[in-house]
Amino acid sequence: MGGFNHSMVEGMRKTAFLFPGQGTQYVGMGKDYYTHFKEARERFNQANEILGFDLAALCFHGKQEELNKTSLCQPAILVNSLAILEVLKGNSSIRSDTCFAAAGLSLGEYTAHVAAGSMTFQDAVRLVYKRGMFMQEACNANPGGMVSIIGLEDKKIEQICEEIRPLGVICAANYNSPGQVVISGEKALLEKVSVLAKERGARTVVPLKVDGAFHSDLMIPASDKLSNELESTPISKPKIPVVANIHAQYVREPCEIKTSLAKQLNSPVRWHQSISLLIQDGFNQFYEIGPGKTLSGLMKRIDPAQKIKNIDTVEAFENIVKSN
Repeated sequence: MGGFNHSMVEGMRKTAFLFPGQGTQYVGMGKDYYTHFKEARERFNQANEILGFDLAALCFHGKQEELNKTSLCQPAILVNSLAILEVLKGNSSIRSDTCFAAAGLSLGEYTAHVAAGSMTFQDAVRLVYKRGMFMQEACNANPGGMVSIIGLEDKKIEQICEEIRPLGVICAANYNSPGQVVISGEKALLEKVSVLAKERGARTVVPLKVDGAFHSDLMIPASDKLSNELESTPISKPKIPVVANIHAQYVREPCEIKTSLAKQLNSPVRWHQSISLLIQDGFNQFYEIGPGKTLSGLMKRIDPAQKIKNIDTVEAFENIVKSN
């Protein structure tokens, strides 16, 4: 863990790959890559075999409400991001060997580990499908929700959660960017937190369209089940450092990777701290690889001076190739 070895990247273009998490899925995602690139088709076809259903059809022509299911959108986003990454590998201007670190938001951390070589594509697809099912089961057993609070300092939000915590499960779940924190917990308590946040100066409070209280103690049953799955999954040392969500530090050892991925389900995602670590270590070129533009949007709030390019569509990919 700890700091990054600067000598490894001194004098080179310091590029990091970032991978999105749940909520970025949309019907039609990945279809243009599948149509234009053999590498992308191979990834989707492999995923279909591993999962035993047609993930490609769900992504390209499915119903949005079906794709939104936790157990389905997780492998869908992972496979989309990795299909795009395969296409990048074959392109000389943004080759993956010019990338010196990886990070992913929640589910995206698995994608980052595949990109870094610590986990195989097959194991990641299998794991995230199970991860989604375990999370769905936990949501059904202990209903909860999530609320995004904008315009209040982290400390003030943590203070509000401390005040409400004696009543049940409530916590800061995603530190997305300065002034944007997502709270997770029991629905009745989320309402109390929302009221207090507004009273104390929050600009906006937005309930999120999710099935449950992700990254809170309501996910402990899912975390325990996932821990068992990770135990039997082969994990290697990553070829490049991966930033773990739970503490915004690099993870390099297989045992700490397994622990960080299991704990991640019921721990806060420290995204803006993870990006700050990369910036502090001299990373100055970021690629968001996968559906949507969520991470590019967060980067603008974390540090607007940073260069980030989003690679979602073939058009975006071709524009980057032309500009490099």
